[in-house]
Amino acid sequence: MTQQSRLLLTVYAPALMSGDGRPLTVVHGMEQALPGLSLAWEISQEERPIAMRGSQRQQPDGSFPLLSNGNERYPVTIRGLETPTSQAPGNQPLLDIHAKLSLDGTVIAAAEDVLESMGEGARAFWGHATPGSAALDIAEQTSPTLAGPPCPTHLGWLNHWAAAAAKAIGFLAPSHDADLLSRSRRTATGGWVVRLANEPLDLDNPTHLDALLRAYERFPKIGGRVTPR
Repeated sequence: MTQQSRLLLTVYAPALMSGDGRPLTVVHGMEQALPGLSLAWEISQEERPIAMRGSQRQQPDGSFPLLSNGNERYPVTIRGLETPTSQAPGNQPLLDIHAKLSLDGTVIAAAEDVLESMGEGARAFWGHATPGSAALDIAEQTSPTLAGPPCPTHLGWLNHWAAAAAKAIGFLAPSHDADLLSRSRRTATGGWVVRLANEPLDLDNPTHLDALLRAYERFPKIGGRVTPR
């Protein structure tokens, strides 16, 4: 399956601590958000699937292994990586959780729930979900923010903003954000899941590209495009 036919989801959260239970919380949340999903296989360094049971998916050192659903025809994977202080925005180490899913009708229908489960389960600052065909182009549009968490670095098709992140970028202002609010929903912790377009983002679609550009214009702090004072 090509990268273009995948939905790529990433959330950025506080770094893991020893015994941190968030990896398993995120995995359970994804399984509940996507009916029938079971992330019960760990991918070894030799790229072989190893069957896991329950809490075995939670590593003793708190790390987040590469897990999959064990289905090569319909692959779903998730893993957590650490961005060290020297490379992280604001010089704060981050846990980056990356998931890849097949971009089909079932996933599109559940995408908001999956992203929300990842963001809330990880207690993330921000996150996004974007088709692989558009994800690289979007990432290249902006440079890392200098403000650091909780300011998002760039926009995606779906965006998860914690309450602090939403406040940092100026969302929401009803007089300015009526269109976005029509495609947004509140999370249990007071954050937001914001959809830029009804369908998966396609940058060859002028309507989608216009929606993306308008969102960047509305939130200049995203991408570090506001010079810190």
